[in-house]
Amino acid sequence: MSYFGTDGIRGKFGELPITPDFILKLGYVTGLVLIENNDNPSRKPSVVIGKDTRLSGYVIEGALQAGFNAAGVDVNMLGPLPTPAIAHLTRSFHADAGVVISASHNPYYDNGIKFFSADGKKLTDEMQTAINDKLKAIMSDSNGSDVLMPILDPAQLGKNNRINDAKGRYIEFCKGSFPYQYDLAHLTIVVDCANGAGYSVAPRVMRELGANVIAINNTPDGININADCGSTHPESLQKAVLEHEADVGIALDGDGDRIVMVDEMGKLVDGDGILYVLATQGKTPAVGVVGTLMTNMGLELALKETGIAFTRAKVGDRYVMQELAAHDWILGGEPSGHILCLDKSRTGDAIIASLQVLAVMQAQNKALSDLTEGFEVLPQKLVNVRLSTMQDPFEHKELVTAFDKARATLEGRGRLLIRQSGTEPMIRVMVESDDEIECDVMANDLAEQIKAVLG
Repeated sequence: MSYFGTDGIRGKFGELPITPDFILKLGYVTGLVLIENNDNPSRKPSVVIGKDTRLSGYVIEGALQAGFNAAGVDVNMLGPLPTPAIAHLTRSFHADAGVVISASHNPYYDNGIKFFSADGKKLTDEMQTAINDKLKAIMSDSNGSDVLMPILDPAQLGKNNRINDAKGRYIEFCKGSFPYQYDLAHLTIVVDCANGAGYSVAPRVMRELGANVIAINNTPDGININADCGSTHPESLQKAVLEHEADVGIALDGDGDRIVMVDEMGKLVDGDGILYVLATQGKTPAVGVVGTLMTNMGLELALKETGIAFTRAKVGDRYVMQELAAHDWILGGEPSGHILCLDKSRTGDAIIASLQVLAVMQAQNKALSDLTEGFEVLPQKLVNVRLSTMQDPFEHKELVTAFDKARATLEGRGRLLIRQSGTEPMIRVMVESDDEIECDVMANDLAEQIKAVLG
């Protein structure tokens, strides 16, 4: 079995694999893999660890730190910071790996761990497999951990260091992605921080570039992360933009790697809209764009009209990154707001993506609504079916028959996508059609059938 999903290891805190005992072992075996791959035996490997604002992060942080130290790895503690900040600081500190403690857009009771390699990219499949193999071995040891977790000579243990200026380093990195000849002095920006990892740095970046910033959902208490706020619940941002007569709104998710925006009229601009602006409205049009299976067909058609190539990857920024590398392109993302601008950052970064859109607004002296004018999306309905345990709907003949019938109905004018979540026991039903009512009815009908069969 693999403990890793599409985006690291994730689950409900207190249940395997997100338990202190498992996390301790995860830190230990990951440390062993880093030591095995260390090409400089004169120094101990080191990692940086950051987290979002969940209460359980304190427990996980301590267990990970102990595991790494027990293996002989030094740990640099960054505190609450967005996921892309950890990716950047992994490279900046020349660490052997970066570790993020976060469950991204999930509720507070979930948590997870994801890794970055030394170059600030997602961990390679080979290293992930090596970690997983050692995890399987240590978890199958019924005689306790004393055999597979031997205690080192105390002189060989790792040590810890708290990085006090981590936020400032990341803020300067973000500001450096914004064109020096522009500023945000004429803009009022509402920033929805999702009570998450970006609660402190996101407003500061915008203020230090001159904007009048109104920060909302920026008072995390450990359990309010993503609670009716942020990129997954942008309604409060839309309301705030209109109330404050702001020029634009920006919403992050819990770990700060997803972004959606709101124009001055309160209209939502999701990841597809952001990709459209960055691909077509900048000084130099993009050569090509990578979307995913969830990307609205409207973006594909709009890019085709402007001569910009487009291709789809599997859902997940890891797969978007792979397609970008294969085509030697720099721009890609997902409707949910994972936006990759590889000329600015090596991973999806909500703050940096928003700054690129704001730069286009400044360069053209246009509102966000003007930049998205003419971009039409096909009606799309997404229904999430939560299950007690994950099951494959394609193993049930009656469901496969229903899916085939729906696809035949949509042929030539829409799409159907049935997908298992990689992070939760959930089936996602997406229907896209030129008929909005049909979208809604078909998606909900299929969702009800899945729930009836899978429970």
